[in-house]
Parts: sequence; C-alpha cells; structure tokens
Amino acid sequence: MSLFTNKILLITGGTGSFGNAVLKRFLYTDHFKEIRIFSRDEKKQDDMRHHLQNQKVKFYIGDVRDKRSVDTAMMGVDYVFHAAALKQVPSCEFFPMQAVRTNVIGTENVLDSAIEHRVKNVVVLSTDKAAYPINAMGISKAMMEKVAIAKGRQLGENAPTTVCCTRYGNVMASRGSVIPLWIEQIKAGKPITITDPNMTRYMMTLEDAVDLVLYAFEHGHNGDLFVQKAPAATLTVLAEALKELYHADNEVRTIGTRHGEKLYETLVTREEMFRSEDMGDYFRIPADSRDLNYDKFFVEGQEDISKVEDYHSHNTLRLNVEEMKTLLLKLPEVREGVEQK
Repeated sequence: MSLFTNKILLITGGTGSFGNAVLKRFLYTDHFKEIRIFSRDEKKQDDMRHHLQNQKVKFYIGDVRDKRSVDTAMMGVDYVFHAAALKQVPSCEFFPMQAVRTNVIGTENVLDSAIEHRVKNVVVLSTDKAAYPINAMGISKAMMEKVAIAKGRQLGENAPTTVCCTRYGNVMASRGSVIPLWIEQIKAGKPITITDPNMTRYMMTLEDAVDLVLYAFEHGHNGDLFVQKAPAATLTVLAEALKELYHADNEVRTIGTRHGEKLYETLVTREEMFRSEDMGDYFRIPADSRDLNYDKFFVEGQEDISKVEDYHSHNTLRLNVEEMKTLLLKLPEVREGVEQK
C-alpha cells in the first residue's frame, strides 16, 4: 500500500457506511497522513469526531451540490473516494430532481474540482441499480457513471488526474438494507417480510466494497469501470440463514414486490460484458472508445453482442443456507448478536 503513504484522502459522503469502513481499514496504519471527511451531516460528523478522537481525521461541512465547499475540501488532496449520494429508492422516486442534483450534478462538481486541483485519482462509487435502471435512483446513478466515464475519456491516458468508477451490488447490513430489518423482526417475534421468495441479490460485505475501490485505484485507467465478482442468494435462503443463526422460528411472510424493485440485479450488462476484461476476481470495463460517429449508433452494428449474456444475480454463484450463514457471520452486528443469544 505504498501508493497511499504520506498522502491525503478525501471521502465525500464520508459519514456513511463506506466512509466508516475506509476509516476502519486505514486509520491505525501508516497509510495516508490525513483523511478528510466531507459531508453535509453535522450531527454524524460530530458523533464520528467524538468516537474517533483521532488527529489524522479532518472534517469538512459542505455539500457536493455546492462546488465552492468542495473546492475548500479538495485543496492539497491526492486521492478521492466519491461516495456522496442519495441512495434510497423511495426518496429518489418521489424527489427525482434531488437525486439528479446530488448524484449527477454533485458528481460533476467533485470531478471538476479534483481535476482543477490536480488530484491523482478519483474513484466514483456506483451501484448495480445503474445497470438497466428502472427507478430514479438507478437512473441518476447511471447518469453519474456516464458523467465520470466521459470525463475520464476526455482526460485521456497521460492526464494528471485519473477518473474511474466502481459498481457493486447489495452491501449486506448497510443502512436501509433488509438484514437489519429482519434481525429486528426476529428479535421482536414478528413475521419476516419477504417481497418475493425467488428474488436474488448479490451478497457483499463492506470490506469487499473497500477492496474493490482500492483495486480501482491501483489498476484503473481513465474512464474505466470496475466490478467485483460476487455471489448471490435468494431472499428465502437469506431469511432461512438468519433464522438458523438466531435459533428463531418466525413466520416468513411474502408481501409482494415493492415499487422500483427488480427480480434480480445486473452488475454488468451484455454490452459491457462484450468489451470487458476478466481480471480474476474483477471485471474491468474500459470506456467506450467510439467517437461521435453517428453511423456506429444508427447504421453499423455488432452481431457478436447478441451471443453475450449479462452478469446478474440469477446467473452468478448461488449461495446455499450454510454458505450464507458463513458469510453473515463476517458481519460484526450479526456475529455479536448471535453470540449474545
């Protein structure tokens, strides 16, 4: 990790789950002489400040929608993790322009500021909902990716700043996910509410998400998109694994698919798979190198694309109950809860 020695890291949206995971990884190592937490949430910053009591961490109040506040935090920075976003599907569905202002325009502000301040690397965090999006959150994240990839393509290979993206699936036990909800339902003796028993979701830990971003820092070229290969499970398997870990006999109740939900999530579309590079545990998808030649969009085609399949949560490695239990026990909140039983 000599790449990060004596460097300054800025994490936008740094008070969230991802920012806390990065701090856990780097705070007590020799990597990074300073880690800056940039967010608009004064309360979370204050809680984090009192909890950490660490001089390496600096806090900046601001909003990615306000480029002036981003510029203040960006001075002297070497690396940026851009995690700030509106991520909740329902709130973005009801307030789509708020998603646009934060996820799309806010991302452009961060990238423009990073380029102006000659930051070495920016990694933009995206989501599987950006692939074939059906809701406002996914659509805004898809546009966020397009903004970042276009910016990287314009910069080119020898630019002082490298911009690339990472796209990952469901991060287990993150804010708003089903695992904390189901644990609460189990503890309260309530039915476990499942939308569709056959619905599949990728299963990744926050540590996996951090590994993916670090991999992008080390291997990324301008305009690259990185995806980590991940296992998936049906909601039925996940619920059964939690019930067995907590020795629970709660009823499992199917409530139906909610607005904006998919039966399965796609991490890499077939168009992206066609030009992807298999790097072992990861896929690297380089920026589309086509120029603005309209024939390539309207007249010419590529027959081979039809032979390629998406990479999605229905066709990836599928976990059984025992494998799901092993993965769940990697989560501190699950492990501690089970030990207290």
